[in-house]
Amino acid sequence: MTPMGTLHLPTLSVLQEGTGASVGTQQVAEQEAQEDAEQKIFMQESDASNFLKKRDKRSPKSRDEANAENRQKLRADELRREYHEEQGNEFENFVEEQNDEQEERSREAIEQWRQWHYDGLYPSYLYNRHHI
Repeated sequence: MTPMGTLHLPTLSVLQEGTGASVGTQQVAEQEAQEDAEQKIFMQESDASNFLKKRDKRSPKSRDEANAENRQKLRADELRREYHEEQGNEFENFVEEQNDEQEERSREAIEQWRQWHYDGLYPSYLYNRHHI
């Protein structure tokens, strides 16, 4: 046997005896472990507010901080691009509607002019003028 093997066997048996001794102490140990884990995950409000301020202005940014900042910039750029694209599409639709309305008005005016000036011949007299 190795010296390590002899060390592990008694500790395992002691741990098994200690955990099996009473259920109440096991539950208390689990609660303490859970509280320790919560304390490691969550920090105090004062620590959290100071967390972002603790870096000196002249010191280089950490990689995580730079990545987070780049993600924010990329997201802002994406939102800006989507907004301007949407505004451009709305303006294009508006211009297209205006042009369609103008074409329709001018077509109606041309049609009325042709009806008024029609002399019974086809095409109308404008194109069949007889010069005397």
